[in-house]
Amino acid sequence: MKTFTLVHDIHTDVDGFWKTFFDKDYNVALYEKGLQFPKYEVLAFSENDREIKRTTRVTPKLDVPGPIAKLLGSGFAYMEEGTFDRATKIWTWHNVPEDKLSTKGTIRAEPAGDGKCRRIGDFKVEGKIFGLGGMLESTLEKNLRAGWDKSATFLNEWTAGKHR
Repeated sequence: MKTFTLVHDIHTDVDGFWKTFFDKDYNVALYEKGLQFPKYEVLAFSENDREIKRTTRVTPKLDVPGPIAKLLGSGFAYMEEGTFDRATKIWTWHNVPEDKLSTKGTIRAEPAGDGKCRRIGDFKVEGKIFGLGGMLESTLEKNLRAGWDKSATFLNEWTAGKHR
């Protein structure tokens, strides 16, 4: 199992970050334009005074070695199930299915002065295939790092009024 943390400076305050994080138009633009994923859809969304829940289905654009590509298949997709705790302002998520690969984590945002915030993502990835687990974990970490760097750039451009 690999664990790592990704930190990005975001050009909006904490409340603006979370408002954008749950904005439907932003998410469609992020996944389709910013990350160039073949498919992104919201399967379920609900909210109450305590929490926000969202389930999405994503077909990612992956850069993977041959053995991993063969393992995942050409139509690889996953569901992300997440819950935002309004009291702690932490998003906790995990990907489904978790049979070959388990990915989960948390996202939080902290004030960073001058109307900005710092997005902090803590990740756990585990490849569950004998002989390929380590390669799967390293590949996933590489893809997550690249995707989250792109998403930070896209988010900062979005909050500046670009992409709309």
